[in-house]
Amino acid sequence: MEAWLRIDPDSEVPKYRQVVDLMIRDIETGIFRHGQRVPSINETSEDLLLSRDTVEKAYVYLKKKGILSSVRGKGYYVNQTDVKKRLRVALIVNKLSNYKRSIYYSLVNTLGGKASVDVYIYNHDLAEFETIIDNNLTKYDYFIILPLFSQENADFSRVIKKIPAKKVLIADRFPEEVKQYPVVYQEFEQDIQTALSCGLDLLRKYRRLNLIFPSDQFYSRRIMRGFQIFCQVHGFPFSIIDRLTADDIRQEEAYVVVSDDDLYQFIKITRQRGWKLGEQAGVVAYNENPVKEILEDGITTISTNHDEIGRLLGQMILSGEFCQIKSPFAFIRRNSL
Repeated sequence: MEAWLRIDPDSEVPKYRQVVDLMIRDIETGIFRHGQRVPSINETSEDLLLSRDTVEKAYVYLKKKGILSSVRGKGYYVNQTDVKKRLRVALIVNKLSNYKRSIYYSLVNTLGGKASVDVYIYNHDLAEFETIIDNNLTKYDYFIILPLFSQENADFSRVIKKIPAKKVLIADRFPEEVKQYPVVYQEFEQDIQTALSCGLDLLRKYRRLNLIFPSDQFYSRRIMRGFQIFCQVHGFPFSIIDRLTADDIRQEEAYVVVSDDDLYQFIKITRQRGWKLGEQAGVVAYNENPVKEILEDGITTISTNHDEIGRLLGQMILSGEFCQIKSPFAFIRRNSL
């Protein structure tokens, strides 16, 4: 095959990066060995039908990476043969939170030295999300996206479709608009029903259940729907509270708290009253973390396994076997209920 056919003029990958990839593959396969002189910039530009500037940019890049070295007046030489390419992964999230950090660290640990992971935050904003995608289309091998936007009916799938489909993985949520992509997801409506059912014996101690659900913080409304269904099925009187106040916290009632800020406010108020959680009032918090295990002698939680989300995403990338997986969800019993 003619050498120039190895450059794809229609590829989204810049031509100089294609030259870099060609040189790396030639070194990996032993065409060029350590200390061997490689074709000059002029020779390569003629061979690949590329401008001299394009090839020079590739050689400078390879030199900066330590793969090539140069001798003045003689040319470029192979300086390093251990040139296995690390994958580049972009993790694009709506905001920073403890569980997003858990996903990140688990993903990084799973990928090990085979990939680098960069994090981008779009703050629930579609325009910011689109800018991140537009500026990085050619920089990454994979894009892991957690889609959650403040704009109602945000057309985020249009933006995601700018990325070649084989590079996209969805995490945490599974919107209908992106159902064709590989994903590790929570099933919010069913998850809360299943988890609370595991603590039904404890919840029966209380005369009323309350969900503290701040509507301005972009939590999935399916959580609220699942809570309502659970209460109706099991005969619990219930209420849904948007903004928690001291008047909302009553004895002999249990509270499911979605936001950590509301959890800390709840604990502050019950401490001031001298109440012991699990006796005068009960609380169940969303999203497990190490602090909740020791806070107030243990906070009962309902939570997906965020470490597992990161691990499963990393395994898909490493294996090349992409699929749609529901993340496990659990009820963790502690003394607050």
